[in-house]
Amino acid sequence: MPDWILGSLDGLLRTVVVGLLAYVALIGTLRISGKRTLAKLNAFDLVVTVAFGSVLATALLSPDVSLLSGATAIVLLALVQFLVSWTAMRSERVERAIKNEPALLVLRGQVLHDALQRERIQQSEIYQVLRNQGIARVEDAGAVVLETDGSLSVLAEAPVAGAGTLTGLEPTSSGRP
Repeated sequence: MPDWILGSLDGLLRTVVVGLLAYVALIGTLRISGKRTLAKLNAFDLVVTVAFGSVLATALLSPDVSLLSGATAIVLLALVQFLVSWTAMRSERVERAIKNEPALLVLRGQVLHDALQRERIQQSEIYQVLRNQGIARVEDAGAVVLETDGSLSVLAEAPVAGAGTLTGLEPTSSGRP
């Protein structure tokens, strides 16, 4: 077969060896750095996760990037992610900078249209998540919250204002339908 289909045997061997070793380095780093490293919690975590994949792909496919450079980049990303999340736990300012706030989209059966528009959520998405939870009518929903990871949570009953899991998620006056 032509070289442009298979590439060189040296290139293939390098891809196999670097691929296996980079994979071991990635898995080892992820195990050491903990569950938070791959958590689906906020935009920062997503960026780090995508960057892990990019580093692994670059180390695998680019002969200009050594295995040691790729492994160093993986460890560096895990270290930066750890330091930022550690700092965010101790600084409200850093936490606000890297994390989204949850948003109340439905409260006590009332769709908060301004919140839907602000968060770029279609009303059909609200209907879908309610159906998935076995709720046939919006009026029967206690609350729908857009979580920090982009998922939608449904509460069948809304707690009393200012209590429970909706604490701090009161709708604004412009959030009324």
